[in-house]
Parts: sequence; structure tokens; C-alpha cells
Amino acid sequence: MLKNRHRLKKKEAKKIVEDIAAVFGCAVGEDVEIASYDNKRIIFINGHLSGFFIDDTPALTVEGCKRWNPQKNHVTVDDGAIKFILNGADVMVPGITDADTGIKKGDVVWVRDERGLPLAVGRALMDGEEMRSSGKGKAVENLHHIGDELWELCMQ
Repeated sequence: MLKNRHRLKKKEAKKIVEDIAAVFGCAVGEDVEIASYDNKRIIFINGHLSGFFIDDTPALTVEGCKRWNPQKNHVTVDDGAIKFILNGADVMVPGITDADTGIKKGDVVWVRDERGLPLAVGRALMDGEEMRSSGKGKAVENLHHIGDELWELCMQ
């Protein structure tokens, strides 16, 4: 159940909008609300559940990625990796076909299929260049994906 949903003051909303733009490389709406859900802080933009906080960093949800079309911090995976990611698995290097070279270890990233459709949002465990060149290892910690509780909330 959602708790404490409230609209942010312009200054606070602007900061969140700017942070999302810096991380994801996309413009989002300016009407920002915050709520609590199951010990998570979630973000509504223009009335749509579009984001959540990873630690103190605002991030888009999978649905937010569909709505706002981010251009940065993307990791592209092959079709063989999709079923594992949708079951909550972390993203492994062998399944990656491309990654934004601007990604740094610890960055918030979004994971997409080869057609550009968002699948998950997580935290980079290595730099984007390393994701492209390394042959093994975990590349992204999966924090939110299609089919999880947050995604279900977005669909309501």
C-alpha cells in the first residue's frame, strides 16, 4: 500500500528531474510526487509511477524507461539472457552485446533487449568498457525488473 504520497516543492522536484536527466540522458516531466511503498521511496512524474530511489539516487523504473526514452547508461543483452533477468538474476557479461562506454562502476543503469525494450534497472558492477571487453563475471546488479513487485505496482 502506498503511504505518504505528496507533491514536492518546485526546488526539490527540479533536483530529482535534473538527477534523472544526468543519469539517464532524458527529459522527464516536472510534476513530481514522492510516496513510500514497502520501505522503498517511489517517484511519480506527471501522475505516473516512473521512478524509485536506489540509495539516494533517483532512478527510472522499467515503465519510466518506456515512457521517457533514456539515451544514457544502457546495457544491451541478447535474447538468451532475458529469461534470467526477468527472474531477478544479475546481468552476466556473456549475455551483454553492448554497453554505454560512459558507464562507471557503481552507476545506475538500465538493461534493454536488442530491440531497445527496457527489461531491468540496476547498479553497474563494472565500467561499460569492461562490460564490452571482458569475457566473464557479473556486470549489473538487478534491482528492479519486469514482473517484480515494483513493476506490478506500475501496472496498476
